[in-house]
Amino acid sequence: MGAPIVYLIGAGPGDPGLMTVKGLECLAKAEVVVYDYLANPRFLSAADPDAELIYVGKKGFSTHVTQDEINAILVEKALEDGGKIVARLKGGDPFIFGRGGEEALALYDNDIPFEVVPGISSGYAAPAYAGIPVTHRGITTDMAFVTGHEDPTKETTDVNWEHLATAVGTICFFMGIKNLPVITERLITFGRSPETPVALVRWGTTPRQETLTGTLADIAEKAAAAKFKAPAITIVGEVVNLREQLAWFENKPLFGKTAIVTRSRAQASDLSERFVELGAEVLEFPTIKITDPEEWGPVDEAIGNLAVYDWVVFTSVNGVDQFFDRMEEMDADARQFAGCRVAAIGPATAARCMSHGIRPDYVPDEYVAEGVLEGFGERGVGEGTRFLIPRAAEAREVLPDTLRERGAVVDVVTVYRTVLGAGEQSVLTRLAEGTVDVITFTSSSTVKNFMKLTEGTDIAATMDSALIASIGPITSDTARDLGLTVGVEAEEYTIPGLVDAVVANIAASGAE
Repeated sequence: MGAPIVYLIGAGPGDPGLMTVKGLECLAKAEVVVYDYLANPRFLSAADPDAELIYVGKKGFSTHVTQDEINAILVEKALEDGGKIVARLKGGDPFIFGRGGEEALALYDNDIPFEVVPGISSGYAAPAYAGIPVTHRGITTDMAFVTGHEDPTKETTDVNWEHLATAVGTICFFMGIKNLPVITERLITFGRSPETPVALVRWGTTPRQETLTGTLADIAEKAAAAKFKAPAITIVGEVVNLREQLAWFENKPLFGKTAIVTRSRAQASDLSERFVELGAEVLEFPTIKITDPEEWGPVDEAIGNLAVYDWVVFTSVNGVDQFFDRMEEMDADARQFAGCRVAAIGPATAARCMSHGIRPDYVPDEYVAEGVLEGFGERGVGEGTRFLIPRAAEAREVLPDTLRERGAVVDVVTVYRTVLGAGEQSVLTRLAEGTVDVITFTSSSTVKNFMKLTEGTDIAATMDSALIASIGPITSDTARDLGLTVGVEAEEYTIPGLVDAVVANIAASGAE
């Protein structure tokens, strides 16, 4: 039993990087998370895994939970079991057309403590991502935020159109797409020039961002022709003209592209973040899950006898993490490696070794077994050299078998298994819709499991049109064996190399 408190958190306009540090901290300690339609679902990964998640989807112009019902949920959950920590996650800022004030008053009326965590508002963030500063010296020094979600049939309006039309240089309308014809007509009627530039920014700050420009005279007609829909911000003013020079987000190399990342959820972040930084929408589809070996006995024995080995070879980041985690369980640490040398296949594996206090003695220039063997030969590996290779249960035998052929004594221990992941139904839907541009594979197991998880799903159109991107030749061979057409293969068999290959391919395709 604890003291009740509700955090009214502004989650920002959509880009997960625009969530405040305090917002994430409050979200992480919440026992209940009440979230709405415009809050990026990726934020939910920052919540406690045991937290109760309650969706109160407030999507414009469709059936949704009423505000009174949301208020009641916040009160009920805050008082539940003697008091709970509740995070109310809202798109944008809770006090800028977020109805956070109404929720705060409901909590006040019920003597429930609350805190407001302001968020970055889409009113200025969406224009900024579209290359439109809402104020600019020499153009305008004032602006207004206005709701565009008024009922055009009601007899009175809460907006003072007569003064608004000409009082400020920039006007940002929230939720105004449905009423766009009324908005433009009223602004013109009360003195704003029909030639005033206007921009509509949909899904601002996200890879789905769309921008449509025009004037007060024609933007409503253009929006109707383009079937432009909510959620969007409408920006009225001369600052819109700066977009031609200042548009930056939509010029990113992968903007507008959708990429599927098939790595395990624990591994996906690096690849996902690189794609997001380049403007892509990322769909995570974890085809594999990393689990412990069926038994730790052989690993425990190897850790206890590290001194007898000349080399320990780590072939993956997972292998490093699992091995060192097990060492910690046995109250051992990096000092166990004092008598042996360490090889790490790939820069990411080497970096993970260093994070555990071990600087590898050998990081091969090539990241497949065949290339690694040449380097060992140059380092005097031969008859009687003792190797320990902690790795996955299922792995290629080229490296250990060839070392044995050269007279080495090789012990292979399983430190993790890769099992079939769960995938995501929403991603299967996108695959069936044909709205995916890139599918990435970082290992043979990701290819095999992707094919298993998509069995019975009609994804033929996507597989014919999407770019299949492979991290290296072994993965590519597996993909081809399973009937896939590999469109691009990384020259350097790393995550950065894979991303570089995708960017180069798409740039070349765009230039054709």
